[in-house]
Amino acid sequence: MYKTILIFITLLFSSLFANSTPNPVDSVLTKASVSTNDSVSIQNSISTKKSVLTKDSVSTKDSVSSTLSTSNDSTLTFVGVGDIMMGLNYPDESPVLPPEDGALIFADVKSILQDATLTIGNLEGVLLDLGGTPKRCSNPKLCYAFRMPERYVNHLVDAGFDLLSVANNHSGDFGPTGRETSQEVLKKAGLGFAGFEGMSEKYYLEKDGIRYGFTAFSVNNGTLRVTDAAKAKQVISDLRDSSDIVIVSMHIGAEGKKFNRITRKTEHFVGENRGNPYAFARLAIDAGADIVFGHGPHVARAIDLYKGKFIAYSLGNFATSTSVNITGVSGYAPIIKIKTNKNGDFLEGQIYSAIQQGPDGARRPLLDTTGACISEIKKLTEKDIPEAKIVIEKDGKIVLKQ
Repeated sequence: MYKTILIFITLLFSSLFANSTPNPVDSVLTKASVSTNDSVSIQNSISTKKSVLTKDSVSTKDSVSSTLSTSNDSTLTFVGVGDIMMGLNYPDESPVLPPEDGALIFADVKSILQDATLTIGNLEGVLLDLGGTPKRCSNPKLCYAFRMPERYVNHLVDAGFDLLSVANNHSGDFGPTGRETSQEVLKKAGLGFAGFEGMSEKYYLEKDGIRYGFTAFSVNNGTLRVTDAAKAKQVISDLRDSSDIVIVSMHIGAEGKKFNRITRKTEHFVGENRGNPYAFARLAIDAGADIVFGHGPHVARAIDLYKGKFIAYSLGNFATSTSVNITGVSGYAPIIKIKTNKNGDFLEGQIYSAIQQGPDGARRPLLDTTGACISEIKKLTEKDIPEAKIVIEKDGKIVLKQ
């Protein structure tokens, strides 16, 4: 009898251990199951396909957790800002550079810029130490040529930028030399960029198992143009086909304090067609964009939601150390942080208020405790896009409208 019981217990324990030890070739990690955290959690521990864990299956962080988990950190964070022009080394005989060679430009806001999956801005001008062919303008009073020292790219890296638009009305200020050198400097620094037609139309970045596609448009020759709808659709559609998340930057709209409203019509400025921001943002999303960050008017404008995708029509001037008017609302330098799911659908956001001013007279974004940028964007959104399915709270939080 005791022998019979012993045999029964032995068989029972053998069965239990056999069922609790999975065959290592029966589980697989794929890109879809990789967490954005430092350790990779296996979300679907048993696959119906027999495969083995490969190098491509794990996060670039190179750390794999042995703990099985069903939790899924699927939130992505993006920070967007407006125009960046860090100082002028042109004319050669009279440069206008910021204090401490620009080391303080982003100091007050760096912690926000660095706290994101990706941080995106608009590089307003070229990175070029000497030379280039300065542009000629029919009206010298409206003519500005922005050339920044090449070493200033280090300020962008140090601040935490990942992607930069080079599609704007100043990226061609010094001709082919300015465009080519800017691209070389950005590439060497490891920064992503897009916007030059035929040269850098699309940029791809893979991070933590997610592939991001980025492109940028303006109204100017030499860049991808907001007025070329067919081309814009093609570029964005191509990105959509080979990316998990698509981000579009647009330098669009009339300039100045008088042009802070979304009219939903084509805008004109100094005789130029400056595009229709409302229509172009929708075109971009219909073609596959998940996020649209706008700039160009030198003032903040409304924000919006279309098909669940986030739009900022204009983020104004962010860090413009000279030449550009920064009085009143022109000095508002909003920082917008948004969270999306891995499908690019908007979840929530935050507006941080900054104003370009400095106790030493320097022009740089400083955090503003009065919330001026929040109030401005909230007011404009409620006036111009009352149907938008988002609400801006007094503290700057952006939530879905219930």
